[in-house]
Amino acid sequence: MDKQQQSQKNQLYTTHHGDPYLKPPSSGSALCPQCGAVYQQGRWAWQDSPPAEAQSLACPACQRIADGEPAGTLQLSGDFLDEHRDEILNLIHNTEAAEKAQHALERLLKVSEEQGSVQVTTTGVHLANRIGHALSAAYKGRIEYSYSEDERHVGIHWHRD
Repeated sequence: MDKQQQSQKNQLYTTHHGDPYLKPPSSGSALCPQCGAVYQQGRWAWQDSPPAEAQSLACPACQRIADGEPAGTLQLSGDFLDEHRDEILNLIHNTEAAEKAQHALERLLKVSEEQGSVQVTTTGVHLANRIGHALSAAYKGRIEYSYSEDERHVGIHWHRD
């Protein structure tokens, strides 16, 4: 194995890719003033009663929404989409609701419809992947995944004639 291959292999096993949106608060706990998510013990989550000492800080999902900077992009196309648009959009929104209930940082950024296609952007790669898997499981079709080199963004294209 040459040095370039070894370097690529090592990159696959790194756990932190320097995503600027995932920087933890400077100290202790935090409360997002936009959505109410709480940062505590190393993660953002939904809590009924945030700690009294929590600093006010926008969570990474709200920062991505404000910046319009998605972590996941899905492009849906095909005749089947036109015929089943409402069902597919319901699947997307239901998948987001389930994921968001468990993971505060996984949300839809935008769902836009254009001629013969739908584009979905998400605040996290996991939600994008989950929507892609849900589409594939429910409606089959052809699906392709492409990750950025630093794995901070996933692009997914789903198509069914």
